[in-house]
Amino acid sequence: MSTPLTSASHAPTQGLTRAMVLLFAFCCGAIVANLYYAQPIVELIAPDLGLSPGSASLIVSLTQIGYALGLLFLVPLSDLVENRTLMIATAVVASISLLGAATMEHATGFLLVSLIVGFSSVSVQMLIPLAAHLAPEKSRGQVVGNIMSGLLLGILLARPLSSLVADHFGWRAVFMGAAGVMLAIIGVLAVNIPKRVPDHKASYGQLLASLVTLLRRHPVLRQRALYQGLLFAAFSLFWTAVPVELARHHGLSQTQIAVFALVGAIGAIAAPLAGRLADAGLTRRASALAMILAPVAFAWGLTEPGYSIVGLAITGVLLDFAVQMNMVLGQRAVYALDPASRGRLNALYMTSIFVGGAIGSALASSLYEHHGWQGVIALGTALPLLALAIFTVVTVKTPARG
Repeated sequence: MSTPLTSASHAPTQGLTRAMVLLFAFCCGAIVANLYYAQPIVELIAPDLGLSPGSASLIVSLTQIGYALGLLFLVPLSDLVENRTLMIATAVVASISLLGAATMEHATGFLLVSLIVGFSSVSVQMLIPLAAHLAPEKSRGQVVGNIMSGLLLGILLARPLSSLVADHFGWRAVFMGAAGVMLAIIGVLAVNIPKRVPDHKASYGQLLASLVTLLRRHPVLRQRALYQGLLFAAFSLFWTAVPVELARHHGLSQTQIAVFALVGAIGAIAAPLAGRLADAGLTRRASALAMILAPVAFAWGLTEPGYSIVGLAITGVLLDFAVQMNMVLGQRAVYALDPASRGRLNALYMTSIFVGGAIGSALASSLYEHHGWQGVIALGTALPLLALAIFTVVTVKTPARG
């Protein structure tokens, strides 16, 4: 299955088989899960390492900052060097850093390793543009959506899996197991993922400088990155704060929090749906729906039923659905801008998203400690409302754009 692909414009005419799509989806989910294992168990990690409750969410935000840095400085290399080798190299670093997280005894060292875990988990954002290159134009949205469903399941299932393992074996076992999964992924990448050598001949410095040019050239890229960055900030805010709320005010154990987080995985069904809507030319309408649904999900939490465990679960499902739908719609629009620059376009798009996510995670602990769950709801509602307002203005000014 190691068929060389020597050009961004030379994809196999048969496209991706169903088995390859499933393989890409599995790898994406397993790799991106590294960013979320710590999210529901910061209340266990922080006291063990001597971190205060108000600083606990730094563990999550530094992982996301590392991911954003990796997107900015590593993912553009996928437009310059052979993709499979690059993905394997980053996966090796990820496995080593996860092992470091499992054995670290001091807060400073753990926070540094968290940054490296995020930085080295970006091979997922090399796999998705590779799939877009391999897929035929008429079904590209569907293929990307199906692979994104695997990625999003990785995001959503990482939280319940982490809670469950930590409850029975301790939080260090979570990272030890993740390191083992990454070793398996390295083998899968080496044996099954096709090679791709890009046509791009610029130096690494020129490649990074071209990011600025691409950002200036494509208003759709700037717009979609801003929308999703705001939605993902709300997403990270909710999922970093809600385990604390469930433990402190609803008395849930880590295993029960795992079940709660598992319910949120229902939102992953949005990814393939969004891909089909994009292929059908309904990107703008579906984007509006997503950006309306996200603040509605949070506002529901202000009601008395919304404050219950079931109510919080409904907020999580609706929020996940909205964020995943908008992410896939944005990727489909961004990938259509310049096929030869998909790696760099994806890097810019995803960097903006995870900067938003890091900000949301960083604010979660402090906001919760000072203003409680109502403070989380207020900010969580405001962020997607801002995205909706900007989207509405752009839609009015450019009615013909998607």
